[in-house]
Amino acid sequence: MREAGLFALVALLIVGTGVVQGWNSALLILNMGLVSALMSLGVNLQWGFAGLFNVGIMGFVALGGLAVVIVSMPPVTEAWAAGGARALAGLALGAVTVVAAILAWRRMAKGRMRALAVAGLLVAGLLAYRAVMAPAVGAIEGVDPAVSGYLGGLGLPVLLAWPAGGLLAAGAAWIIGKTALGLRADYLAIATLGISEIVIAILKNEDWLTRGVKNVVGLPRPVPNEIDLQQDADFVARAADLGIDPVTASTLYIKAGYGLLFAAVLIVVLVLAQLALRSPWGRMMRAIRDNETAAAAMGKNITARHLQVFVLGSAVCGLAGAMMTTLDGQLTPSTYQPLRYTFLIWVMVIVGGSGNNFGAVLGGMLIWFLWVQVEPMGQWLLGIVTAPMPDGSWLKAHLLDGAAQMRLLTMGLVLLLVLRFSPRGLLPER
Repeated sequence: MREAGLFALVALLIVGTGVVQGWNSALLILNMGLVSALMSLGVNLQWGFAGLFNVGIMGFVALGGLAVVIVSMPPVTEAWAAGGARALAGLALGAVTVVAAILAWRRMAKGRMRALAVAGLLVAGLLAYRAVMAPAVGAIEGVDPAVSGYLGGLGLPVLLAWPAGGLLAAGAAWIIGKTALGLRADYLAIATLGISEIVIAILKNEDWLTRGVKNVVGLPRPVPNEIDLQQDADFVARAADLGIDPVTASTLYIKAGYGLLFAAVLIVVLVLAQLALRSPWGRMMRAIRDNETAAAAMGKNITARHLQVFVLGSAVCGLAGAMMTTLDGQLTPSTYQPLRYTFLIWVMVIVGGSGNNFGAVLGGMLIWFLWVQVEPMGQWLLGIVTAPMPDGSWLKAHLLDGAAQMRLLTMGLVLLLVLRFSPRGLLPER
């Protein structure tokens, strides 16, 4: 009953938004709430199941967005002709260098010679990589940089980019996990935070891959374009029968289509997460979370299991990142901020209920609603409070200017209240 009541409350808030502010606003909140719930679910797999403190959520979400560009955008033939082959050769050379250094480290006897050999391989490989990659990048970015200036993608259907985003994030998580999961919890948090910032720096600066801060716009969509619907006589006739103008009807139709797709993905991931939670694997992960020493004494490979769940949770975050970029219709690396894509997701998990998959979904939907609506509600409330004050009053101006900070104040207040009165979240782990 408590779960049903809380989810009904969230539904009522979204419906109320539609009645008061319009259904376009309500559907936009719903769609981003579904994506945020999926991100929260991915973090809950890592923290709620295994106790892994990942502060690099932003990086995995951004990799999901990158996958949309790589998979769905058409290739830029001029850029490929200018330096595509050399860029691929440079990347292959970099990969070979890393593999050779790892093999040398593993197979050579410990000592000064091993260190010198590995260092020599890395330095020689870096110089060769730069010699091949630098002219290739310059040639690619010189191809009509105002419009393209990058290689483009594979030109495949955009829906294929969603699982590709999960796979790309999972691959990055595997590489990170092999290095960082042996660290203590606080060091793991620092490592994941630093790596996520490196990912964002790459997206911002490697124009040949993502156009950098010039952004990639016009991403393909899994639903029709509004203008196409507005020019469809049958659609216009159906909208007229409902008493809705074609422009409003087209935007509602598009957002509803995204909502159905996002809800389907969220339901599938939620069902799989519930099956995993109730399986022997899920019970083992919670045993490791609660007492690693006892689990290790029973023969469980702690590091390997942590790597499994770290990869799975990051894959879900990458999937959500690909969905969000598809909804936005563009990849904008500068918009990836830790406040939105790390801190806020953690607030969703904590408020919803760590270790409870339904709690993670509830927290994602509820906190996103508050994040969007608190600022206009705060502006309205402060307008009422300051109405009796004379115009030109410094206090009135200060209070009205502070409405933009209501989001941060509300998030902190909600977090404090939940930790005080329901420390295990709105839907505690059972």
